Amino acid sequence: MEDKTISELFINEQIRDKEVRVIGVNGEQLGIMPSREALKLAEEAELDLVKIAPTAKPPVCKIVDYGKYRYELARKEKEARKKQKIVEIKEIRLSPNIDTNDLNTKVNAARKFLEKGNKVKVTLRFRGREMAHMNTTKHILDDFAERLSDIAVVDKPAKVEGRSMAMFLTEKR
Repeated sequence: MEDKTISELFINEQIRDKEVRVIGVNGEQLGIMPSREALKLAEEAELDLVKIAPTAKPPVCKIVDYGKYRYELARKEKEARKKQKIVEIKEIRLSPNIDTNDLNTKVNAARKFLEKGNKVKVTLRFRGREMAHMNTTKHILDDFAERLSDIAVVDKPAKVEGRSMAMFLTEKR
């Protein structure tokens, strides 16, 4: 991904536009000029002409040391990736005949996950004859969501998937 954005940059002879807006070595505007003239300026400074904004009209080129410029871009992208928060989905499994204290324990676990900024998938798993009473046990998931309503909202409501019923909770913003 990072190489793609860097390799999409056009440098020196690869720039085919008639006219380009040129930015000098120290960031000063040199104005709009033919790309040949801009290339000459870059060669005189013993640097490269790099197209930094190809979609602008006219395209914007900058006179820089290409190697150094690529390094800076790569470093910025690395920093941006470091600052990203990865949201994990934590699963909590319940059974239809769960006891109140067990449910409280599961609710507390879900609360911890939500406070850390993760999503929580609450799954109600059915086995054997429990499948016949699926519709009467939805209240367990509703109760679960109700107990966490102070810090969480239902992202995706309860939905039957095969032998289980799942619901997603996310932290309130």
